[in-house]
This record gives sequence, structure tokens and C-alpha cells, in this order.
Amino acid sequence: MAPAAVLCLMTLLLCFLQFTYWDMSVKRQQAKNLKTAFIALAEADMAAQRMQGVVGFLAKATEPDPRALEQMANLHRHLEVAVDRLRESGLLGVSPMSLLQQSVTDLNPELGLQLERFDVTLNLLQPHIKKQLGELNQRRDNLSNVHREDIDALVAQTTFVTIIVLGVAILVGILLSLAFARHILRRIKVLSDGAARITAGDFTPPPAPEKVRDELDGLAVSINRMTEQLIRVVAAEKLLEGAEEERRRIAMDIHDQTLADLSAVRRGLEKLQVDAPCGEAAAAIEADLQRAMTNLRVVMDNLHPQTLDILGLSAAIESFLEKGCESPGSPAFHFLANDDAAELKLPRLTEVTVYRIVVEAINNVLQHAHASQLEVGSALRGEALVVAVEDNGRGFDHAPQLPTTSGGRGLHNIQERARAIGAQARWRHSRFSSGTRFELVLPLGSLSDINELAANPDNQTSD
Repeated sequence: MAPAAVLCLMTLLLCFLQFTYWDMSVKRQQAKNLKTAFIALAEADMAAQRMQGVVGFLAKATEPDPRALEQMANLHRHLEVAVDRLRESGLLGVSPMSLLQQSVTDLNPELGLQLERFDVTLNLLQPHIKKQLGELNQRRDNLSNVHREDIDALVAQTTFVTIIVLGVAILVGILLSLAFARHILRRIKVLSDGAARITAGDFTPPPAPEKVRDELDGLAVSINRMTEQLIRVVAAEKLLEGAEEERRRIAMDIHDQTLADLSAVRRGLEKLQVDAPCGEAAAAIEADLQRAMTNLRVVMDNLHPQTLDILGLSAAIESFLEKGCESPGSPAFHFLANDDAAELKLPRLTEVTVYRIVVEAINNVLQHAHASQLEVGSALRGEALVVAVEDNGRGFDHAPQLPTTSGGRGLHNIQERARAIGAQARWRHSRFSSGTRFELVLPLGSLSDINELAANPDNQTSD
């Protein structure tokens, strides 16, 4: 708006200057016409003087001189051209112009060479030309003086008006810029305050405009949508955390109550068999009881792996590998975790989610890959934790769209779990001659901030 106002004022100034210089252009054209008429009249005067000399020469000659006659004809043509230019300028009156045209007619050698007539006509023409030259010269001097005065006044007037218009344009531009800048700064402050509240844990989105009119409105709409998505992400994280906590509680209840009761029954059964041996029936009951207790431990480990709480992520993954690959026909496995990855402390929810993703990837290899070798590695790469599961099995078409659009739910669940903790799950060709390599990349830079927001729901406000 400010540039448009300044441009409008400058356009008005240019129009004023154009109008002012138009009058000067008119006067300059008048001066040019006077100069043209003065030169034409001077040429006519010279032609008349030379014709006077030729007439005097012919009057003294005993017989006509052809060269003098030819010179007389040329001088008449020059005089005729000069009079025509005077007529076109329109600066002489009707009477002076009529006298000049009549003189041109009387001095035409083609109408007959009458020296007395030429002499009388030239004696009348020359004083008349001198008089008109004096008048034109006076008019040129007057116009030159007026033109000089007009230029001085025009320069002063133009300078004054230019200074005034430029000052007004600068002032208007500054005022408009300040007004719009304050308006824009107020809108930016609203967005900045909203972003600060979101960063502090108050997920109240800034007001979104009904209609997007500029970039700031688009930014407000984007922040509003991002806040809603962040609320959904935090809610999903809280839901996952609640589910994991419930799994942990159920596993502890089974361990502390059900498994303890079964252990007591087993000890009673063993004591009863010692006191009164019941043979094969008692042994079968004891075997079934032991199998039930083993299944319960498997259920407990699936609900919440105790190895994860006691030894950490790397040890829990290695323990699962040992249990999963102990049956006949299982691939030979190798697990490697460098010291930084083994000692890394992750938030509990993130650690459990990473464990379940890796377990799901290992189960996919054991159930579907038909592999003979399985390698699992955990390492820190810069500011990210990378866990890789690689096999030499039959592989699958791991184009980017297939993990989310394939018929099975396993790959989709892996991606959803990874997205919930801000990680990336990707598949590519194995470094073996066949097979697949799965990588889970967990950035560690913003992990603490995300978990802090998820762990402090009291900071959230509701409408």
C-alpha cells in the first residue's frame, strides 16, 4: 500500500512537470518559427541586393550579357523560395506578405526584362524587407527575454513543488509503512504467542482465519492444523503408554498371584507324591502344571518383557533372539550392539515401542523369510539410534508403498508404532545375495521434548 501511494504521488508530480514544460515547448516552437522567418527574410534581402547589382550592370552594358541574365533568373528563384517560407511561417501580416508576393511577380525575368520596372520594384522591396527584419529581430529579442524569465520561474517553481511532493510522499510512505508494520507485527505476535504456548505444553491452537487472504493467514491455518495433529499424537502416545502400563500391571499380577499360586500347587503335588506316590498319573499332572506355568511365563513376557526392565533394550532383544531361534530349523543368528547403543537410556514408552518393533521384524523373518542367516544390530549414528534386522531369505517387494498397502498388518503396525515415537521404518535389499534389510531410525534430538510433553498432561488446557 505504501509503495502504491508513493507511486501515485510521483505520477502526479510527473503530470505537473509535463504540463509545465508544455508551455515552454510552445514558446520554444514560436522562437523556432521566428528564427526560420528571420533567416528566410534575410535570404530575401540578400537576393534583392544582388538583383539590384545585376540590374545596374545590365543598365550600363551595351548589349545583353547571357551570364547576367542567368544570374538574374537564379536570384529570382532564391527570392521566390524565401518568400514561400515566409508565407508558411505565418508570422507576417496580410499586407506585408502581399507586397512581397507582388514584388516576386514583378521581378520575374520570364515576363520580360524591363530594367526600369526591376529598379522601381527593388527600390520599394528593399526598405520593406529591412523594416520586416527589424520587427522580427525585436520580436525574437522580446521572446528570448520572456523565455529566459519563464525558465527561471519554472526552475524555481519546479524545485519547490518537487521538494513538497517528495516530502509528502516520504511522509505518507513512512506513515503507511508504520501502520501496516504494526498491523503485521500484531498478527505475528499472536502467532508467536500461540507457538510459545504450544511449546510450553498448552495445546490451545491459535485462532484460524475463516478465509486465507495472505501468507500470515496461511501460517495461522498451518499452526492450527499442526496443533490438532500434535494433540492427536500426544493422545496416541498417552494411550500407548496406558496400554503398556496396563500390560505391565497384568504381568506383575500374574507373576505375583497366579504364578505363585501355581508354584505352591506344584510344590504341594511334589510333596504329596513323596508322601504317597501316585505313579504315572501324578507325573502327568505335574508335567501339565509345569507346561501351564511355562505358557504363563511366555504370556507374561509378551505382555511386558521383564528382561527389558532389568537388563535394558539390547539385552532384551538378544534374549528374544535366543528364545526364538532355539527351535530346529531356525536360522543362525548374530546380534551386535556397540557400547553406546547398549548403554543408551531411553524413556520407558519409547524403549518398549522399539522393542516391540524389532520383535515384530524378527518374527516376520522367522515366519516368512525362510532364511538361514539372521543378523540384528544396534548402533548410534550421529544423533540417531539405528536398529537393523537383516536376513538372507527370499525377500519381498519392498517398494515404499507396499509396507502400508500390503495385505498383512505386520508392516503397517511397524510403521504406525514407529510414527508414534517419531522414528522412521524402512526396508531395502539385504547385503546378502538375497533377503531384506529392515532399519528403524530413531532421532534422539527432540526425543526428550516429546516425552516431556506426553508425560505432563496437566499443561494441556481445554476449551
